[in-house]
Amino acid sequence: MHAPAVPTARPAAKPAVIISPIVDFLCVGGLSLIVFVPLLLSGRSDLVIVGAGVQAFLGTVLNMPHFMASYRIVYRSKEMILRHKWATIYIPTLLVAYIALALWQARESPWLLYIIAFVASAYLAWHYTGQVWGMMASYSHLGGRPFDTVERRLIRGSLRILLAWHVSWTLYGALRNPQTVLPLYTALTAGTALAFVLGAIGLIRMWRRTGQRPATNALVAWVAIFVWYAMMARDPKALFWIQIAHSLQYLVFPVRVEVNRTQGEIAASPSTQSTAGTLARHMAFYGFGLLAVSVLIALVVPAAPMSILGDFFGETGERTAPILVLIFINIHHYFTDGVIWKISNPEVRKDLFSHVRREGDAGRAGGTTSRGKHKKKKRHGR
Repeated sequence: MHAPAVPTARPAAKPAVIISPIVDFLCVGGLSLIVFVPLLLSGRSDLVIVGAGVQAFLGTVLNMPHFMASYRIVYRSKEMILRHKWATIYIPTLLVAYIALALWQARESPWLLYIIAFVASAYLAWHYTGQVWGMMASYSHLGGRPFDTVERRLIRGSLRILLAWHVSWTLYGALRNPQTVLPLYTALTAGTALAFVLGAIGLIRMWRRTGQRPATNALVAWVAIFVWYAMMARDPKALFWIQIAHSLQYLVFPVRVEVNRTQGEIAASPSTQSTAGTLARHMAFYGFGLLAVSVLIALVVPAAPMSILGDFFGETGERTAPILVLIFINIHHYFTDGVIWKISNPEVRKDLFSHVRREGDAGRAGGTTSRGKHKKKKRHGR
């Protein structure tokens, strides 16, 4: 007599990730929460801690490469350049023309320089909050639980309040007479509590609608930006750390795009013999290239990139040109990101999430074609 067959346990589905569960969590905001929350609770007023040398090093190896990674995406091919002419040609041309005019006019009045410096700082607020929303949308998509229209409005509304706070913070720190904007800054600081409530309502609504809690990394990204801005409110120079946290949050995404595109090119090439080896070599050159260009730019741009924008008005004439190089890179980067990172675009989803589909296909080839798994894959493709 044969023993009754024991049902085979269904293997647990691998979580859909960009790089890996740990790397994604730490980069999307987990590491900044681990470091920044204790700093805030310590009561310190000086939150930068490290010296100029460490700031320059971190800026070169983390902050500047995140700019170069976005350029790698948009200037990768002639087809991409022509498809995104505003990002690749028109905006850079307009910025160069404006900067040239501002430098020429600076002999009589520096106001054109002041205007572009403020635009860069205000645009940074849009960039930060927009990237956090992109993180939340991406990880919700990976988890098969996208936000509906009401939830999007609530969460993005909370981020818009933070955007307004960031702009008021910029004005409060830059103006020679900050008392003129103090009432606005104070009101928006209080308004951050409303921002938290609105976002929380959106996330709770999504939880109740789907019966599943929001994706962990979506929650981490949302909470992290509140902590980032608390750091900036405590110590304006802490903007340096926020830049590093923002860069880490960003870098995993262009890295994943580079991996996915390269794997697709390798698979389409019949002459390729070692997929893993070819990919490893390509990514090593990719990383070296980003770092090399970042080092070259660091020789021109002042140390501690971007934090110097807060002291722009007090800079001497010989440092104006390097600062304008930095402003050019920042504004162009913000605009480029707004063009190339749209999750609603099928091509963007293909570049960013094709590895998830490949893993799903491999799983089905191995005999794990359960009905539930098929449904999960369909949700990823929305």
